[in-house]
Amino acid sequence: MKEALLYHKLGGAKVRCAVCNHRCVIPAGRRGICAVRENQGGTLYALNYGQTISAGIDPIEKKPLYHFLPGTLVYSFAAVGCNMACAWCQNWQISQSPKPDKPVYGKEITAQEHVAQALKYACPAIAYTYSEPTIFLEYALDTMKLAREKGLKNIWVSNGYMTKETLDTVIPYLDAANVDYKGPDDAVYQKYCGTKAAPITANLKLLHAAGVHLEITTLIVPGINDQSGQLETIARFIAEELGPDVPWHISRFFPAWKMADTPVTPLETMAMAKKIGEKAGLKYIHTGNI
Repeated sequence: MKEALLYHKLGGAKVRCAVCNHRCVIPAGRRGICAVRENQGGTLYALNYGQTISAGIDPIEKKPLYHFLPGTLVYSFAAVGCNMACAWCQNWQISQSPKPDKPVYGKEITAQEHVAQALKYACPAIAYTYSEPTIFLEYALDTMKLAREKGLKNIWVSNGYMTKETLDTVIPYLDAANVDYKGPDDAVYQKYCGTKAAPITANLKLLHAAGVHLEITTLIVPGINDQSGQLETIARFIAEELGPDVPWHISRFFPAWKMADTPVTPLETMAMAKKIGEKAGLKYIHTGNI
């Protein structure tokens, strides 16, 4: 573990984490919502620092990124934990495994070793993915700095719920990001993810304004965010607030975790979403999981 970045010490040995927009106030001996940041005697520690739960080499299109280093392979890794609890999570075994106060598992791999592996296998970029990179910020950041020194690109695959302080910290080393835009408003985010929508749309604007290559993914879940009005709001936001050149990935849902009884997204819904994106003026619309 390592002392966390971006937190404030409060009275009574409490701390306030400033890594994500939950901004958890954490008493001594307790963890934040992500379950990997623990207050030990008034000092906040990242319990997942240096602990890799998954690593591999993927086509960059799997992130998904279709317009950044297309056709290349990307070295990818993750630590456990997440600041959301999306009912449909495909990687819930690692994202939710430490909650609320369970052991933090992983294999000890240094930032230097991750960079060396990327270079060994001729991957031009490293992706911080599989779980949420915001909650392993310290681990990711140390790796990103070394990767940049070696000429590698850095990619975040994120839910977008980090604070502006976190974005200001990583943007100097961040080349590309794919951010999940799960729903148009709090009706989806609060009920199914435990968060709010406004910080995510604000962060999308910040990433785009900073010149980070940005692509957006929306997993279309039946009964949750599959209505035409919801999809129109998302498509218009991308086209009008970010620009028609920002790619939109619309992905088909398959049953997972707490939504094992929810049906697969109908192909007709996917076709409707694509038409909505085209009507909004988006130039690049990609359908996934079909």
